[in-house]
Amino acid sequence: MKISLNWLRDFVDCQLPASDLETLLRRAGLEVAAIHERGVAIDKVVVAEILESVQHPNADRLSVCKVNDGSEHPRQIVCGAKNYKVGDKVPLALPGAVLPGDFKIKPGKLRGVESEGMMCSAKELRLAEDAQGLLILPPESVVGTPLTEIFPTETILELEITPNRADWLSHLGVAREIAVFTGSPVKNPIPPLPAHVEQASRLLSDPADKATIYTLRKISGVKVAPSPQWLVDRLAVVGLRSINNVVDITNYVLFELGQPLHAFDAAKISGDIRVRAAAEGENFHALDGKEYKLPAGSLVIADNNGPVALAGVMGGEGSGVTETTTDILLESAFFEPSRVRRASRSLGLFSDSSYRFERGVDPEGVANASARAVELILQLTGGTASEILEVAGELPPRTKISLRHDRVRSVLGLEISDAEIDAALVRVGLIHSGGSEWEIPGYRREILREADLIEEVARVVGIEKIPSRAEGLFAGSSDADLAYDFAMDLRRRLAGMGFHEARTSTLVSNADAADFGESVALKNPFGDDQSQLRNSLLPGLFAAVVRNLDQGAKSIPLFEVGRVFTPAGEFPRMALVVTGDRFSADWRGVETRSWDVFDLLGAVRDLGGVETNPLPSPPSPFGAAAEVFLHGKKIGLLGQLHPGVTRQLGANAPVLAAEFDLATWRTLVSRDRTTSPLAKFPGSVRDIAFTAPLSLPYGEVRAAIESLKEPLLQSIGLFDLFTDPKGEKIPADKKSLAVSLSFRSPERTLTADEVNAATDRIKAALRSRSGIEFRE
Repeated sequence: MKISLNWLRDFVDCQLPASDLETLLRRAGLEVAAIHERGVAIDKVVVAEILESVQHPNADRLSVCKVNDGSEHPRQIVCGAKNYKVGDKVPLALPGAVLPGDFKIKPGKLRGVESEGMMCSAKELRLAEDAQGLLILPPESVVGTPLTEIFPTETILELEITPNRADWLSHLGVAREIAVFTGSPVKNPIPPLPAHVEQASRLLSDPADKATIYTLRKISGVKVAPSPQWLVDRLAVVGLRSINNVVDITNYVLFELGQPLHAFDAAKISGDIRVRAAAEGENFHALDGKEYKLPAGSLVIADNNGPVALAGVMGGEGSGVTETTTDILLESAFFEPSRVRRASRSLGLFSDSSYRFERGVDPEGVANASARAVELILQLTGGTASEILEVAGELPPRTKISLRHDRVRSVLGLEISDAEIDAALVRVGLIHSGGSEWEIPGYRREILREADLIEEVARVVGIEKIPSRAEGLFAGSSDADLAYDFAMDLRRRLAGMGFHEARTSTLVSNADAADFGESVALKNPFGDDQSQLRNSLLPGLFAAVVRNLDQGAKSIPLFEVGRVFTPAGEFPRMALVVTGDRFSADWRGVETRSWDVFDLLGAVRDLGGVETNPLPSPPSPFGAAAEVFLHGKKIGLLGQLHPGVTRQLGANAPVLAAEFDLATWRTLVSRDRTTSPLAKFPGSVRDIAFTAPLSLPYGEVRAAIESLKEPLLQSIGLFDLFTDPKGEKIPADKKSLAVSLSFRSPERTLTADEVNAATDRIKAALRSRSGIEFRE
């Protein structure tokens, strides 16, 4: 949220420089994200009056203007804007001026016509974030006046507001906080309420709705027109564009007091206004020009023809104030935060009003904000305000909390007197109602218990004054520490292999969760695409693959370490997804090759000595998959996605994926790492080649060799695999394999006879299996 320092000083006398004020606000708990300077601090930009405007001879969209900048002779300026007329006064950047973005102004020709400067928009001078056309200055502006005198520089604080402090979402709220720590009084700009406050229960359709407070006040004979410059400037400071004087006043009060308001054109309201629940699928035309189908139960403001506003979120297009409006109905209300939040999230419709209503506005400030807006409307638009304020609903009783002074001293560890504790709470605006009880004002509704009062005392006294009484003691590694270290070790090793770590949302759609077993549904989902807690890391990684493919990525090796959720509990997992080029062609003659399942399996084996067992019926979304085992216990699943799923992701190459249960994996890994000395004696290699049935997995061949437990056999490796579907070189139901056997002894150099004897025993064992024939 943006806060103007000049605007802030309307409420509290604070002459601190911006840097000191930032320190004070941080102490209060307000995070200052940035400090901006607004206004014009540019030399050679002056007020100029447009004397003449004609069409550019060589360009349809340009005009040639004569302007008076206060010098002896008029200047000729080529301009592309269309929102001005002869006699208007505008900012003129003279030759030599340097505008934001290091844009230097100099004389030149535009489409063959000489131009001696540039007439400027508010955006070009950084007076507004958005602007259409030239900045039209007030008629009373004096020609030749430097713009630095009309728009003096102003400091803007950009604040990060925590969700529990809705009172900080206004200049008055921040001013109150400054007053707490500076001792300066707060000037509250609240005019007296109207003479009559009338209970109007007809405004609420549901008598059981005890949360809503709704007020209406009629103002007749208003003249809707552009806002005065001071109001336009104030709104521009907080990033808003001026609409008209009535709408601008409601926005002004929103940022001044934190209370959202809405003005209806009374002539466009049919019958009585009332607050009611929307029917399922009821149509609503919002001010953003879109039509929405409302979910059942959404709170709406309606007349006889249907909804004219979505309560707390946005007004309706058909009842808005325009230049033809003469009578208005001014709404000021309090709506239940959860109800506003639900409607806003379900429709994806957000506004400055919904942002505040969702966090909870001050119910005690509803009538005061209405009175403030009426005061400004009468000043700027004329008209007459009704002496009756119609009110439906009742103010909730103020919360009362008991505070034990000894408890404050015990929790904070401070020697602080009862009087100092009471004074601190009075400074934050709480009311001592006698004895140990404290009354909480409406703008501090987040204070709910004694601990909150103690926190307020700590803020005022200064947390830095709480003494440190104990030093941290050494603590041994916990199971959580070991789990973290294990996961970090996997992260580092995967990053070393060229994988990129992803962090994806813990919320997924029901369709994404369906492939991976039971999931946990949210009671209050943001939408269908975030309705379940993830029961697998893979859906999030698949979405990341899609985004990377959309950006043109050629090789996508991703992994994620995170937690998944099922009805049985919460579990740590690790998942990997790869697709695209494993190797790309280059000038050295390297050929392009896509990732395949063996690349992924090799990466997993580098993390631990795992084994696999192919699944005859792989689960969705896999087309081929294998269970992954470590020391005989299943730790995960690895495979290639079904071609249909691959097409849905938009991938042109196979997509490989794997997911592992980290808790099980960690229990199977020894904490003690061992090393082996470098071999002192040379090894010996023998290659064997044979044909085998096409259906016989290589894993079974490898397992058969390992089962012999040959003492000299060091490693086994498949280096050639050949099949011939046509049956021309080998039968179509056969495959040819070539396996390398490495032998070594740690004690001596092996003889050829020893190696040959071991090789013969292995070949004899394989011959005994049906269908294996050696090629001698």
